[in-house]
Amino acid sequence: MVFWVFGYGSLVWNPGFEYDEKVLGFVKDYRRVFDLACIDHRGTPDHPARTCTLENNEGSVCWGAVYCVRGGPEKEKAAMAYLEKRECEYDQKTLVDFYKEGESEVPLLSGVIVFTSTPDRISNKYYLGPAPLEEMARQIATAFGPCGNNRDYLFSLEKAMFEIGHEDDTVIELANEVRKVLGIVNVVAKEKKLSSPSLVPLKSSLSPIKLAPLPEAIAMDS
Repeated sequence: MVFWVFGYGSLVWNPGFEYDEKVLGFVKDYRRVFDLACIDHRGTPDHPARTCTLENNEGSVCWGAVYCVRGGPEKEKAAMAYLEKRECEYDQKTLVDFYKEGESEVPLLSGVIVFTSTPDRISNKYYLGPAPLEEMARQIATAFGPCGNNRDYLFSLEKAMFEIGHEDDTVIELANEVRKVLGIVNVVAKEKKLSSPSLVPLKSSLSPIKLAPLPEAIAMDS
């Protein structure tokens, strides 16, 4: 018995579970968007964070990492239980084809599990939907939860995609907008080596955006 799970958000740099193999690659016809609320780790019910989910978009590719868990039912069950708890805001498990770099015509793997969310505010209570770049940046810059800041999630994803050699323009654009909100002057250009941003203390009148409260969830990363 074996299963594979594709990570495109925090799983890329922090899988958090025992796995037997990791492969870098991509899935087709999906793009990364920051349309999902996180109220349990990077945000709160009163001030949800924005974390990424996948959106169907023909012709797009989304890079990330796929993890293999093998070794018997108990090990698989433990890994899946961990993932379901951690990814509790995602209401779907989608099966996708996974492609390895340099082999874009034939998938390396089929039936790979990926946690996604229904893009519908009525059926999915965690779906925030799209928003103007400046609004998303302000929300991400000011959201924080029991286990960290929303901005650290975004910056960690930016860094992780740089390190695997497949930067995401959407992530870079949003991260740079967040830096503007925070008053960070060391904005790293896409062509330059990515490094930790330098924070410059500035007086700011920023205050958290007030959003509709959402139900409580389990404190895990997403």
